[in-house]
Amino acid sequence: MTATDRVGLREAAERLGVHYMTVYHYVRTGRLPAEREGATWLVERADLEALAAPSAPPARAPRPGRLAERMVRGDEAGAWAIVEGAMASGLTPVAVYEELLVPALRSVGDRWEAGVISVADEHRASVVATRVIGRLGPRFARRGRSRGSVVLGAPAGESHALPVAIVADLLRAAHLEPIDLGANAPAASFAETAAGADRLVAVLIGVTAEGLEGAVRETIGAVARSVPAPVLVGGRAIRDRAHALSLGASGWTGHSAASAVAAVETLLA
Repeated sequence: MTATDRVGLREAAERLGVHYMTVYHYVRTGRLPAEREGATWLVERADLEALAAPSAPPARAPRPGRLAERMVRGDEAGAWAIVEGAMASGLTPVAVYEELLVPALRSVGDRWEAGVISVADEHRASVVATRVIGRLGPRFARRGRSRGSVVLGAPAGESHALPVAIVADLLRAAHLEPIDLGANAPAASFAETAAGADRLVAVLIGVTAEGLEGAVRETIGAVARSVPAPVLVGGRAIRDRAHALSLGASGWTGHSAASAVAAVETLLA
């Protein structure tokens, strides 16, 4: 077999027309055979072609706008019906997050910032999303010993817990053990939890609100004094890797849940 007979996961995702994390989920669950060489997973082209030619049409996510409307109305039952229907049609829980729920949340946030919907609308949507995530969470559980633990949360002053919860579920799908501190977590809580974590891989800090650089620096410092572990920072309020490093972080998780999981995978590699 030559090197040209195999491709990496990013190229595999492009060939399948799906997200990188979807292909990674295929590998972790055994749906797509792969071998690891150093920090890279490699897939045989023949296996990729077999997966790309299923006997039934591939599952497609419903339009995120439909879910966003149910969320804004506070219609939990209607929102869950959309999610449940997507999974019944073949969409994995990982794909539900990436192709349906996250785009719906982004749509709600954009509409609120543009003044199209009210604060009350945004709060109703957040409550529904929280409950949907709560019902989806158990579906990400994996049997067997985890590959290590990851402490994650939002720093003091950050009120958004949903992005952290989504990252936690995707980490669980990747056979890692997330320890989710939620929103508005004090620096001391990060440090104490990291010090007590079993086989700690990294600490992740998610920031969506502006003006929290001081809280982020305090949290990174507290963790550094407590345990020698990488601290990765990301989220909408962290512009790029240079911004993350300027706050004292070991690295940047990017702006999405999928990129956060990929950053942890890089550490493991």
